[in-house]
Amino acid sequence: MTRAVVLGGGFAGSLAGAVLARHADDVIVIEDDHYPSGPRARRGLPQSQHSHVLVAGGARALQELLPGTLEELFARGAHHRRLPGDALILAVAGWFRRLDTGAYLISCSRGLLDQVVRQRALGAVPTWTGTRALGLVGDASRVTGVAVSREGAAPETIEADLVVDATGRRSKAPRWLAELGGAEIEETTVSSGLAYSTRVYQAPAELAGEIPAIMLHPRQVAGRPGQGATLFPIEDGRWIVTLTGTRGGEPPADERGFADFARSLRDPIVADLMAAATPLGGIRPYRDTSNRRRYFERARLPVGFVAIGDAVVAVNPVHSHGMSVAALSTLRLDRELTRRGLDPAASAELQAAMTAEAESSWRMALAQDAGPAGRMAVAEDAGPGGRMAVAEEAEPAGRREATAFEREILARRTRALLSSPELAAEFFRAQTLMPARAEKDGSAVARALRGEPDPLLTTREAVMQYPALHAWWDALNHVPGGREPSLR
Repeated sequence: MTRAVVLGGGFAGSLAGAVLARHADDVIVIEDDHYPSGPRARRGLPQSQHSHVLVAGGARALQELLPGTLEELFARGAHHRRLPGDALILAVAGWFRRLDTGAYLISCSRGLLDQVVRQRALGAVPTWTGTRALGLVGDASRVTGVAVSREGAAPETIEADLVVDATGRRSKAPRWLAELGGAEIEETTVSSGLAYSTRVYQAPAELAGEIPAIMLHPRQVAGRPGQGATLFPIEDGRWIVTLTGTRGGEPPADERGFADFARSLRDPIVADLMAAATPLGGIRPYRDTSNRRRYFERARLPVGFVAIGDAVVAVNPVHSHGMSVAALSTLRLDRELTRRGLDPAASAELQAAMTAEAESSWRMALAQDAGPAGRMAVAEDAGPGGRMAVAEEAEPAGRREATAFEREILARRTRALLSSPELAAEFFRAQTLMPARAEKDGSAVARALRGEPDPLLTTREAVMQYPALHAWWDALNHVPGGREPSLR
């Protein structure tokens, strides 16, 4: 009889439990928290009150792992938004036009997503809530189980053929492995310099279901921090609004400061929408946004142990990749176990596979968050055949300064991205963790670099692409006695 133990019963742990139940005779999920009875935020999840979306790659993986999950989410109020077809996005160079790229995101509260996934994944999997993992059992060559402490009971050992660490950013696995005499786990942390604050609102009835996702990207200029905002529709006619800022420009968590910060952004549309909506609850700040990677795959790990999800790679949450990478990694775990069987001796190969699924997310996060030094680190770490998707505002990577010609090429491509279906598809597919298309249209890049780009949209023109939002915005800015238009 084979047994697998999953440490952590969150999103990644729930999916891992469901997958392992297909390949092991017995599976136990260990969770130190208690699950809420409804679709509410979980006390033991620090970021549960903030924005969470599934991007296309993760949504597809989740649907393959647990068929019918997306349909249930939509039936319970989750929203599907194409990128940028159903998203009003102010990028560094200007507003995106509505384009169909095949990329999308799904937005809802983290509480709803967790509840739906947990019920579908762990319905037949024993889950020990209120149980704390104390450490791994075994030696430097093999993990044979885990020591746990259940509420009101003496510590005990659960024997296992495979232990999967899905405990996230705060994983203690490196210390536990060292206590068994194992090799040190190399770790890299790259600060994003970003902080954010979030609030949930009840949307006005005329916009509750029709509003696009809204994203105001930060734009850093010399001597000033970058500041931005997102607004996503979630279930029950609500919006979740997140304000972001880099060092020296962090968003406040007090009532007036939060509103003033939104009003000071490059465009006030998010502030206008906040003012029209009803706040639900307080403002919640979040500061733990570093990008962190643990190189389990580089160490000589004992057999019978694998780490997955944020325990391996945890990127700045603003990139919205965490849950999607967890879904993609768990789908890869299923495929590897189908091919190899539950063989503890194959742990190194499993770990390499889990790391590979997180690779593109890690590279994108560094490219966008770490500046030129981070982009150079990504380039140096890429290895043979390494691939990096660079954000639209990124500079060419390298040790030397970009030439005037290179800066002109980058500026042209960045501007063309706003209106070129081909360039936008390449960009948004990468950002949403979708597979790259087999053949890239080089002619689209050539046209973007040679031709005259489409005119930049004004705020009015950008908003007019969304009829319900435009009707509301037009009434706000043009009714008799109303305020002057908030055009920038």
